[in-house]
Amino acid sequence: MNDALALVGVDAFYGDSHVLQGVSFRLRNASLLGLLGRNGAGKTTSLNVAMGLLAPRRGAVEVFGVPVGGRPPELIAAEGVALVPQGRRIFKSLSVRENLIVAARRPRGAGEAAWTIERVFQTFPRLRERKEQIAGYLSGGEQQMLAIGRALMTNPRVLLMDEPSEGLAPQIVADVMATIRSLKASGLAIVLVEQNAKLVFDVADDIVILNSGRVAVEGTAEQLKRSRIDLHQHLGIY
Repeated sequence: MNDALALVGVDAFYGDSHVLQGVSFRLRNASLLGLLGRNGAGKTTSLNVAMGLLAPRRGAVEVFGVPVGGRPPELIAAEGVALVPQGRRIFKSLSVRENLIVAARRPRGAGEAAWTIERVFQTFPRLRERKEQIAGYLSGGEQQMLAIGRALMTNPRVLLMDEPSEGLAPQIVADVMATIRSLKASGLAIVLVEQNAKLVFDVADDIVILNSGRVAVEGTAEQLKRSRIDLHQHLGIY
């Protein structure tokens, strides 16, 4: 079977700034790829290219073998890609329920267990309790749950997650990571961008570390654990 997502030799620019330089990585089907790197390394840009928010100058992007590089986001979303953006970006003037309804999309394949509002509420019981509340008044953790739930309502095959633990209390981070593990176990292919390398190594099948817009390190999480990779060198942490 084709990889769920592949970036091959991607160059991407913001104006004259050459942000991604020949970046290649592959997300295996039904697996989780952790994308690590210092601030400005190109992690969010890689997700933006995959989602169609930024067109690559060179290289290819494929979703389950279908070329999507340079297509608009709505067409890439139709191929089954969803983004949980950094900063959540929920619709703050809408209720929790309305945020979910506006994103709803039927699953692509027959027989797939569809993500519905009820299923999202089963996954995040707090959202059920607050379903009629205006989203802008939710706590940071609740807003992150809503951002994830909204992405799931599109019934994705590939889920891109950009810093889902950012700014959250430790217990909420643990809840979010438990949800990510559950989504991975369900067969959803996930790219997880995180500053917390330990969280990523605990949940990822494969790891890619970016440095200054290039792939510096890649391998399975187990391989990199055994190799005792110097995270300080690549990420500025111990």
